[in-house]
Amino acid sequence: MSSSTSLLIRRARIILPDGEFMIGDVLTRDRLIVAVAPEISTDQASVREIDAEGLTLLPGVIDPQVHFREPGLEHKEDLFTATCACAKGGVTSFLEMPNTRPLTTTQQALDDKLQRAQNKCLVNYGFFIGATAENLPDLLLANPTPGIKIFMGSMHGQLLVDQQEVLEAIFAKGKRLIAVHAEDQARINQRRQEFAGIHDVAVHSQIQDNQAALLATQQVLKLSEKYQRRLHILHMSTAEEAELLRQHKPSWVTAEVTPQHLFLNTSAYEKIGTLAQMNPPLRSPHDNEVLWQALHDGVIDFIATDHAPHTLEEKAQPYPNSPSGMPGVETSLPLMLTATAQGRCSVAQVVNWMSTAVAKAYGIPNKGAIAPGYDADLVLVDLQTYRPVLREEILSKCGWSPFEGWNLTGWPAYTIVGGKLVYEKGKLHTQVRGQALTFTT
Repeated sequence: MSSSTSLLIRRARIILPDGEFMIGDVLTRDRLIVAVAPEISTDQASVREIDAEGLTLLPGVIDPQVHFREPGLEHKEDLFTATCACAKGGVTSFLEMPNTRPLTTTQQALDDKLQRAQNKCLVNYGFFIGATAENLPDLLLANPTPGIKIFMGSMHGQLLVDQQEVLEAIFAKGKRLIAVHAEDQARINQRRQEFAGIHDVAVHSQIQDNQAALLATQQVLKLSEKYQRRLHILHMSTAEEAELLRQHKPSWVTAEVTPQHLFLNTSAYEKIGTLAQMNPPLRSPHDNEVLWQALHDGVIDFIATDHAPHTLEEKAQPYPNSPSGMPGVETSLPLMLTATAQGRCSVAQVVNWMSTAVAKAYGIPNKGAIAPGYDADLVLVDLQTYRPVLREEILSKCGWSPFEGWNLTGWPAYTIVGGKLVYEKGKLHTQVRGQALTFTT
């Protein structure tokens, strides 16, 4: 691979910021897009050219919710393996969650992650600060971070924040975005007692039911309104939550949905068992449809994977000892682009949901569009070819996917981070490093 800092992409089908397509060229230099035109001529010998005829050029995916397991849980995943998977999946930036070991609840822990990422990450990175009952000063001062992560349920130890007075204190002070895993822990505890002794993993969706999600989302919406506080609802999973937001969604509230809550439902337990177990759980086909509609209508703002890998050995434990979570960064873009081929949405909508709207919500400057002055974080995808998801091709360290066997289109042929090729027709350029993201919110 050339060490050139300039790249010329020729004859691509380019999606423009207005959602229209143009066949043309894109020139990048020193991490930025410098020109977009039907044809660009250059006499610079140092410019690396890519013939992109037949490929579609999109802004790189920004995945705003991942669990990359480092430090402390590297047997499941680490920042290098996770970002290799990102590069293969067209994900050029990610926001990672604080439930590592040690927890990311202090500036020191945040700095440690940023240093690890600088050394290991093939793509751009940002890290949430996690809320506890004791770390309010850290939540106010930690920097750089996209926001505060609150686990209202599905968590234990310090990161479980389910007491009203603690939530009030966090919402009352500061202006930083608060991202919430909204499940009501008291209801989950009650349902666990009701269903105790059942080892069928399908009961997971009954224990952490729609009502548990709705109760918590109602609670944080009230707090957000009371304090006029910027709120983001993570991995919304139920029709009830979507309808709640449809009826009343303040301008400062955003929400996301995962591909698994759009494409999978409780029928997956029969097919893949505990590989379908996640938090919040998979729901009914009706929930799938309502979430799709909410996404189309702007009730839900964007898509995140909640990439949360566990080893196959861990997943093989009988429920409830089996851990919740599944990988997702390699398959999210092909899943959504396959949905465009099926007429469920447009490529322009996918770009908005997976890049533009994420950059806007988190105040990430110069990302999410193909235009001069924007960062050269790009992905060239093949919308003509279908390939199955194969376990042996998964780059995530966990080595499996809940979508194994699904025949998908829109697989990346090239992924570009900061103007540098990081993934090229099946080959990773592992010397490429991303940069720490900045946030204006």
